[in-house]
Amino acid sequence: MTTVEETPAHLAAKPSWLLTQAAAHAHRLASASFGEAGARGYHYRILAALEEFGVASQAELGRRCSMDRSDVVAAINELAEPGHVERTPDPDDRRRNRVTITPAGRLRLRDLDRALDKVQDDLLSPLPAEDRQTLADLLTRLLTHHQRGQDPS
Repeated sequence: MTTVEETPAHLAAKPSWLLTQAAAHAHRLASASFGEAGARGYHYRILAALEEFGVASQAELGRRCSMDRSDVVAAINELAEPGHVERTPDPDDRRRNRVTITPAGRLRLRDLDRALDKVQDDLLSPLPAEDRQTLADLLTRLLTHHQRGQDPS
């Protein structure tokens, strides 16, 4: 990994480059942490969505979690085997499956939350709490603006 000091000033001065580098580092940390826990980021996304929004079809989970349909199916299969989710046919449309988080899935989500909280602490360790919150607020404003196509002010 190239350090900021070794990067041409033209690049290092660009927020887009800095965001990309920070995102890549965050992804490496999260992937390693989930791997140590015997999980993948997709597992966390699905469990978090089910916990927050309730029962969902596989298609809804794909949209909410920004996942490809085949990745959703594979992750749900992996989560169903140890009993973290339950998949049942939708009574209104037998071609669709409804996915529900189980009590074991809620426990698994708590474990993964702790792992991801540690990643956040490691990633943001150079920043005091106030700066961490400011960073989160600024990134949220950027993403919200671009997702809605509206002026963030």
